Amino acid sequence: MTDSTESNPDIEISRRRLLGTVGAAGAAGLALGATGGALVHSALTDSPEAASTGGAGAVASLGATRIAFDGDHQSGITTPLQAKGHVLAFDLAPGAGRTEAAALMRRWSDTARRLMAGETAPTADTGIALDAGPSSLTVTFGFGHSFFERTGLTSRRPTALDPLPDFSSDRLDPQRSNGDLWVQIGADDALVAFHALRALQKDAGEAARVRWQMNGFNRSPGATGTPMTARNLMGQVDGTANPKPADPDFDKRIFVPAAGPGPAEHSWMAGGSYAVVRRIRMLLDDWDKQSTAQQEQVIGRTKATGAPLTGGGETTKMDLAKLAADGKPVIPSNAHARISAPEQNGGAAMLRRPFSFHDGIASDGSLDAGLLFICWQADPLRGFVPVQRKLDRGDALSEFIRHESSGLYAVPPGPRPGEYVGQRLLEG
Repeated sequence: MTDSTESNPDIEISRRRLLGTVGAAGAAGLALGATGGALVHSALTDSPEAASTGGAGAVASLGATRIAFDGDHQSGITTPLQAKGHVLAFDLAPGAGRTEAAALMRRWSDTARRLMAGETAPTADTGIALDAGPSSLTVTFGFGHSFFERTGLTSRRPTALDPLPDFSSDRLDPQRSNGDLWVQIGADDALVAFHALRALQKDAGEAARVRWQMNGFNRSPGATGTPMTARNLMGQVDGTANPKPADPDFDKRIFVPAAGPGPAEHSWMAGGSYAVVRRIRMLLDDWDKQSTAQQEQVIGRTKATGAPLTGGGETTKMDLAKLAADGKPVIPSNAHARISAPEQNGGAAMLRRPFSFHDGIASDGSLDAGLLFICWQADPLRGFVPVQRKLDRGDALSEFIRHESSGLYAVPPGPRPGEYVGQRLLEG
């Protein structure tokens, strides 16, 4: 985790938080991924700031943590996990085109830049967050496939943004999928996150309307006595084996290169990334009926520590060739951890940075809860798609999850000071 902060100039992080993050570096765990909707590796670990220092001073420091809006990459990608999140998509209003989209992105960027600095919204601030600091607020913007038709920019739409293929496990609601514009909001304070949501919604004005919106959460910083990997709603250790900024090929896997193989018309995405967003409902009642041993066979890791069934600790590499006394693989052939492992998928890797969600209890008593899966990669056709296809063909976890919405978005690089997100596309 040290690398995820020190190597990213977008993050202005307090020394206390940095030291706490160092303590969490070795605790990456398993995460429920949308690549099969399964437990794949969750993004950069939750922020352990308060846990590392303790006391009221540590709690107060959470609000003071500021993340920069400007930089090589947008915030909210390598930023440490935040406690509260909102994910939403907008469609441009009928008649709105490139001019209106550019004006909207300028307004949104201005608002996000101010709010992330702990300032009030530029117009008609609601006062919701007047008593709080930035609280690690991040706002991330992306463009969907349909955005380019609406703005007359189809020649500048990258092939990596081609629609995702159909998967047999999908049960997608089209009203909660896709969209012209995508926004991700994260913060360590719920009021700060809601304040940003409200401000951006108001900024949309007559130019765009909300297509869908989802709310998520993660473990709050300082919730544990010492930094440790969080668990997802299935109770699994969630966050092991994610790509790390210290890896020599991290940028190559996660960010679009400055000199890519595509045409010059696509160069506006240099330094950007592609986000796959999936709402994955966990069938928790069915999951909870399984014994711990059965759950471990489904996942391929122990529930108590997140260690692979082949032994060791949470971060020990899986021994996929190890056989049990009966001659069968110790990690079953259909275990989620085996199928989603990079070595089983030609090295395909994604940076997974999800939020859990809980949207109430149905009339039959079942929970509408699960994972807002968000993964980042330089090319989804080489990251998300091949892993999802493999999971779709035989992941044991598929019985306990349901993919209910999906979207793919081109997330431009971070803006320069005074620039708005997407300016190189809309004015280039």
